[in-house]
Amino acid sequence: MEFSSKLLEKAVNEMAQLPGIGKRTALRLVLHLLKQPKEQTNFLSQALVSMREDIKFCESCHNISDISICEICSNTKRNHQIICVVEDVRDVMAIENTGQFRGIYHVLGGKISPIDGIGPSQLKINSLVEKVKTGIVKELIFALSSTMEGDTTNFYIYKQVKDYEIITSTIARGISVGDELEFADEVTLGRSLINRIPFENALKSQ
Repeated sequence: MEFSSKLLEKAVNEMAQLPGIGKRTALRLVLHLLKQPKEQTNFLSQALVSMREDIKFCESCHNISDISICEICSNTKRNHQIICVVEDVRDVMAIENTGQFRGIYHVLGGKISPIDGIGPSQLKINSLVEKVKTGIVKELIFALSSTMEGDTTNFYIYKQVKDYEIITSTIARGISVGDELEFADEVTLGRSLINRIPFENALKSQ
């Protein structure tokens, strides 16, 4: 792809590094920005810089937040005895959109995947186990995607907490095997949460 401007080429190359955006799409987006008032482009760039520099991760659940403890964790109306364990912040958003869950979350930051060099120590598992040890938590709901990596992560956490007085459950398989939560429709995901099953039962069916 030939460019008449090095500045344009640089902007396109940077935009093309975003997931799912190729060079042609990047060019279309950059040319669109060029047509907008300069102030609009400045608002976008300032929003991105501010997000990158000022955004925080909740000290309790590791969800993205503007403050040290996110609004979900600090909400006294939520049930802090039930924790929904998810892979990343997109899953929190997906579940919140169902309006069916009133507990709190724990964001692992990924799944155990030896082939990708991701082990338990790279995930937020230890802090989850520490929460269980306090005795406040009564149930863990495993809401990871039903892939080999997701199931491996669920089982690893289960082994860490099974000796404590806690219920471990997993979302019902209304979510197709291999599907990511963020792509599930809200009704299906909501029903999967409501109809969750004991994790031990899920182990027997594997």
